[in-house]
Formats: sequence, C-alpha cells, structure tokens
Amino acid sequence: MSTARLRRLGVAVMATTVASGGIFLLQPAFSSSDRGGGPLLDAVRQKINDPNADVPSRGVQESTLMGASSANPLDILVVGGGGTGCGVALDAATRGLRVGLVEREDFSSGTSSRSTKLVHGGVRYLEKAFFNLDYGQLKLVFHALEERKQVIDNAPHLCHALPCMTPCFSRFEVLYYWMGLKMYDLVAGPRLLHLSRYYSTQESVELFPTLAKKGNGRNLSGTVVYYDGQMNDSRLNVSLACTAALAGAAVLNHAEVVSLLKDEANGRIIGARIRDNISGKEFDSYAKVVVNAAGPFCDSVRKMVNKAVKPIICPSSGVHIVLPDYYSPEGMGLIVPKTKDGRVVFMLPWLGRTVAGTTDSDTIITPLPEPHEDEIQFILDAISDYLSVKVRRTDVLSAWSGIRPLAMDPSAKNTESISRDHVVGEEYPGLVTITGGKWTTYRSMAEDAVNAAIKSGKLSPGTGCLTQNLRLIGGEGWEPSSFTVLAQQYVRMKKTYGGKVVPGIMDSAAAKHLSHAYGTLAYRVAAIAQDEGLGKRLAHGYPYLEAEVAYCARHEYCESAVDFIARRSRLAFLDTDAARRALPRVIEILALEHSWDMSKQELELQKAKDFLETFKSSKNAQFHDGKHQVLEIK
Repeated sequence: MSTARLRRLGVAVMATTVASGGIFLLQPAFSSSDRGGGPLLDAVRQKINDPNADVPSRGVQESTLMGASSANPLDILVVGGGGTGCGVALDAATRGLRVGLVEREDFSSGTSSRSTKLVHGGVRYLEKAFFNLDYGQLKLVFHALEERKQVIDNAPHLCHALPCMTPCFSRFEVLYYWMGLKMYDLVAGPRLLHLSRYYSTQESVELFPTLAKKGNGRNLSGTVVYYDGQMNDSRLNVSLACTAALAGAAVLNHAEVVSLLKDEANGRIIGARIRDNISGKEFDSYAKVVVNAAGPFCDSVRKMVNKAVKPIICPSSGVHIVLPDYYSPEGMGLIVPKTKDGRVVFMLPWLGRTVAGTTDSDTIITPLPEPHEDEIQFILDAISDYLSVKVRRTDVLSAWSGIRPLAMDPSAKNTESISRDHVVGEEYPGLVTITGGKWTTYRSMAEDAVNAAIKSGKLSPGTGCLTQNLRLIGGEGWEPSSFTVLAQQYVRMKKTYGGKVVPGIMDSAAAKHLSHAYGTLAYRVAAIAQDEGLGKRLAHGYPYLEAEVAYCARHEYCESAVDFIARRSRLAFLDTDAARRALPRVIEILALEHSWDMSKQELELQKAKDFLETFKSSKNAQFHDGKHQVLEIK
C-alpha cells in the first residue's frame, strides 16, 4: 500500500462526505420504514405469529401443487429452495399471490447452508469503489448495508452483530484501515450496527488472546475493530420456508423438476413436471410464471428450455473449516483483508466453535462439492501467520466446500460483467431467472424476482412487497433473555439405558441453544423434551437434544437424517465425528415419526455416512504427514 493510494482514499472520503452536502451518497435510496404495510401487513404478521399455527403437512403441500391445473394455475412456481427461492416464495405469498415452491434436495441443501455465516455490507467492495472511483460499487455497499440491518431485525434469534478485528502491522496500516472502516460506518448511516474503533496492541491481545504480537518479522501495531452481522444460515433458510408456508405458499422439499411445461401455441412456460423423490411419483403443476432460483443449477433449468443456451453461472468454490473454540474468543472475529496472495481470510466464533476461511477458486458444479486438502492447508497456513498458538491439521473438526453462483448477464458481450451482484431476467416467456448476489441481499433479490414475475404474468397482487418489516417465524417477541424462561420452566426428561425415565435440569447451554435456534417457538421443543422423555443430548459436548429431531420432523419438513444433522441442526458442519455418533439415535427418532421400516433406516444411515465423507475433518482427511494415516468414517 503506497502513500499515493492512501492519498486517493482521503480524496474519495472527502468527496463522498462533502459533495452534495454529504447527503446524497450517504443515505440509502429508501428506508424500510417508509414502506408501511398497514392492515395487510398486520394480517400477515398475525397469521405467521399465531402461537397455535402449524405449517401444513408435506402431504397437504404436495396436494396443493398437484391441484394446480392448466385451468386453475398457481401465480408463481419457484424452482429452488435456497435462501433466494424461499425468499421469493415468502415475498409472493405475503402479496396475496398463489405460490408453490419445489426443491430437489432439502431447503438450504446447497450453497445457502455452506456460506461464510456473515451478513455483511462488503468492506472490500467499498475499497474498490474508492480506488476505482466506481459509484456502482458504492451503491452495492449502500444496498448491502441496508439489507444487513434488515436481515438481523427480521430474524433476531438467528442473526446478531459481531465485532471483527483487523490486525495492523505498521502505523500506515493503522491509519489506512481506521479511515476505511470509518467510511464503512459512515456509509451505513442509520443502519450502523456499532462504531468501529482502534485498539492498542495490549488491548487487542486482551480481547483476542491467541492473536500474535509478532510474526513473519513484523510487530503488531494495534487493531481496528468493526462490526458486521453473523447468522445461522440453514436455520434462517428453513425459517424462511416455514414462514412462507404459514403465509400460504405450498413449499415442498425433496421434489425435483423433471422438465418444464410449455404452451406449444405461443412457446410460453406454463409449469413443470415434478417428481417426488421420497415417494417416486410424478405430477404436473401449472403456473402463470415459473421463477428459476436454483442457484448454481440455474443453467440446468434454463437448458430444459434450450439445450444450447449460453451459461450465466461462473461457479466459484469457497472452502471453510471448523476448529475448536480456543482458536478464537467468544464474541470476537479476526479478519485479514489481504494474505500473501491477496485473498481475504477470517476466523469467527460460531455456535461454540471457530469457523475459518475462505478460498475463492474455479470449480465444477456438483451437488456435493468436497474441499481439497490444499485448500484446507491454505486456510490453516494463512491463519497461523496471525496466531500465537500452533495451528494443527488434526484440530479440524469439519471442512466443507460451497459453490458461489457468480452471475454473468447473458446479454453481455464479454465476461467483465461477472459480479457478486444479482441478475434477474426473462429470456423465455414465463421463465424468470434470479441468480448471483449473496445471502445478505436475499430479501431484495426476492423482491426483484417477484416484481419481474408480476410483470411477466400480468399478475394482480393484493399489495406491494411487505417483507422489509416482516419478522420470520420465531422472531416476533424474542429477546436475548428469552432462554431464561426455558431454563426456569422446563426440565429435560431422559431415558436411561435401562429404559427408566429420569429428570434433568434444562441447563443454560441447552436453553440458550433452543432459544436461538427456534426463537419464541423454543418452548415447543422444550415441552417435547420434558413430556416425551426426549431430553437427552444427541452428542457429547453439543447442546442438541433428541426432542429437536421429533420437533423438526413434525414442524419443519425434516425428511431425512441428513436434513437434521446438516440443516435443522448444524452438527455435520460443526463436528463431523459428533454427527456420525449421533446418527443412530437421530434415525431411530425419525423412524418413529415417519414410520420407516428397517430397510429404510439402513438406507438413511448409509446416505448420511456418504454425506459425511464429503466433510474432510481430521478423522477422514486424505493426508499423510508421517504421523497420521488416511482414515475413513466407519
């Protein structure tokens, strides 16, 4: 970083704050509170927050989709149950439209469960905006910061503000990052989470005990701490699906689009042929508009119309690893803006462990991407330069890879349009495609897609978009202290090996976990733990209870063992070996809930083991360093 670059940043800062009285650039284009909603929004909130409401069963949802005929079609059929797809279903349903959604695997089974877990505005994009004097990039940051606060407000139990520490190794770096992050605060404006600030070397080490004071011939000059958001991504996704279901959408996981239906008279897409991957039966479901929100698989859906279509997805691999909690303190993350090769690496506390990443490399599109050993080692090497403790490969509890569906405008003449922003388009009548973007902006992406669908199908919604001020299921009335009610009012009844049921306390760890995972509906899980003898923990050292398996099967469309260990709970992502140990009991409970026979249970066990093989922990890592042999999960 040169003095010239710092001077350019200073000029950009002054230009941004001074031009137009410092108002035009530093205020978002609109405020969510201006949108109102009135009686219609109140009616939707009442429906979603009804304490006695249950999501319609999977059978009811499938019947609704099957009943959508050519004479009485849905308004919108969404293909893809990730964050964007479920966001589209919720947005459209709350506008009063008839909506269906199908997902080939499970809600959040792809990219949406394999994210960085950050809800962020994009500090790097802000830097690019100033250095390149690119107002388009600056608008992206404005937009992401607006949505960042909205995501946290709409799901307060699943999202929270997280301080992130940036180490500085010279006075120049201190000034550079301090100014840059103050600009980040300034651009956030009324959506600011907390002010950034500088900490001395000693203060920094007190806040982050494993941070190295010296490394690679450099001395730490202090740190700058700023705030972004953090989330439990797949649980946020499942909450979106369930909220959409309560709002009237027919959402169906494990249901695959086999082909698209076309009106031969005018060539318009009018629905889809769907296969229920659980029962094996197929049916047609008609809709005025089909929204393609299949993430990395968007091109596969587009090719159902035209096999020669030009791809719009440029897939990128992002690998993350999970380490024990002692690598990072609770409530403080570490972000290194530039490693030796220019990549950004972070270490963040997440659900009682430390998640570190990420890589950004070309990849192929596959349903179950696996991290390569060199990618895992890159992350370990990168963070070791900033820590005072030895970073060991054997400490990796879980490692996974996700595919970022970077989008390219199909009408562009070159690849320069590849962007982290989203793309909405209708190449074929009746098929609206939404892709690209990031978790933080899922809500506004969904809004754009629904607006495009309304235009395409000449639909008549009862109202405009209501999702800016709409809390997801479990979020309304939730407070950080809500867990104390669970701890005080419920016990955990547990069966011993002899079959005897014995009481146990609802300890703070379990109560906090239930409160954050299920929000105001946590009492339902606690009641199952208390009344049905399902209060035992599924894995030693983790707060997940047997009662959650039953609850998720009954109320969250949990249809398989992988659905639970990977998406309803996060065991697979937190600790692959712990997830493997929990499998027999998870399958036993699901078998009772779904009436599985022994052959089905054995199949579920094998599928789950195969799934866990793609998570490269130290237990099944493909490496040999003279001490460790290649191991496989048995």
